[in-house]
Amino acid sequence: MEWQDIVIRLGLSMLAGLLIGMEREHNRRPAGIKTHILVCMGAALISLIQLEIVHMAEQTVLQFPELASSIKSDYGRMGAQVVSGIGFLGAGTIMHTRGSVKGLTTAATLWMVAGVGLAIGMGYILMSAIAVAFVLLMLIGLKLLQRLLRNRTGEKSIEIHFTHKKTTMQRICDYFSENRIEIENIEITDTTADKKNDRLIYNCTYTVVLPRCMDLQAVVSDISCEENVVSVHESV
Repeated sequence: MEWQDIVIRLGLSMLAGLLIGMEREHNRRPAGIKTHILVCMGAALISLIQLEIVHMAEQTVLQFPELASSIKSDYGRMGAQVVSGIGFLGAGTIMHTRGSVKGLTTAATLWMVAGVGLAIGMGYILMSAIAVAFVLLMLIGLKLLQRLLRNRTGEKSIEIHFTHKKTTMQRICDYFSENRIEIENIEITDTTADKKNDRLIYNCTYTVVLPRCMDLQAVVSDISCEENVVSVHESV
């Protein structure tokens, strides 16, 4: 294989990983741009190695026909190991979010981007481009549709950063109860240490259903006035 082909295919795999990784990075998921680029390029490299192995085997058989029965090469062997092995990396993203279903989408994109990388490495450029286009359409388009449906039903996600976990969470729940706001889900996504003030800051996402007459900005403003609340904003 010519070095120009190698550069083009690895470059395209980097671009594919970048496009899909940007969407994950924008949503602050555990596997972002760098992870997706490395997975896609790594899968493409495995495909290139496999093609080179097959090519070398063919050349050896042409030079030494008597070795035809002893030299064997499988186009799909190394690619199959990538498809199964990427599951470990995907499982890591799910564990990072403590079993949340949010990690499943990122794990699926990692698995998908590995497939795209394999396809690019094998030379299926058009197939890879169509796959990337559909992945981006799904990730971005479905998010817009979900947001539209949530707006119609009054469902919102509010991300709150606070200290003193037990006391503050109780106050927030009391506020929601007093204002007839239904809590659909509570997820603590991260905990950071504020060394300057010697305290822990909890990052918690509340999925709630607001009454028709209630404005989200008013809720955000009320919660921000609560003691121990560091910041609060709508989660996308």
